[in-house]
Amino acid sequence: MNELDERIVRVLAEDARRSYADIGAEVGLSAPAVKRRVDRLREDGAITGFTVRVDPSALGWETEGFIEMYCRSNTGPQDIRRALTRYPEVVAASTVTGDADAVVQVFAADMRHFEAVLERIASEPFVERTKSVLVLSPLLRRYGSGAPT
Repeated sequence: MNELDERIVRVLAEDARRSYADIGAEVGLSAPAVKRRVDRLREDGAITGFTVRVDPSALGWETEGFIEMYCRSNTGPQDIRRALTRYPEVVAASTVTGDADAVVQVFAADMRHFEAVLERIASEPFVERTKSVLVLSPLLRRYGSGAPT
């Protein structure tokens, strides 16, 4: 991906509904040239899809937290992933370095709901213990806009 492709991707990441003509005006290309580049980026797998970002609070999910999972030694990432896909409250999960095996981002309706999700995750057969933190105020979120400029 070259610098022009990166600029197109940044514009799409900010608002994927922008027209090719609008994107072209911003990056200095014609609408057909932008379309060709976007099609190529999709074919190459650099762009994997287009989506909408919804404010979780608009759906009634007012509480956000992170759960560190500490798992039994024979637990593989696929086991963690398989278990967590059953929880609609889990919006992201990653294996990590350090003491924890994985960190899980959770949205819930309220504290009671978060606690229930935490207890269900902690009761998974491969989980030895958990540690959680609640988000007070999100300070910065970036959504797939490429490398910072």
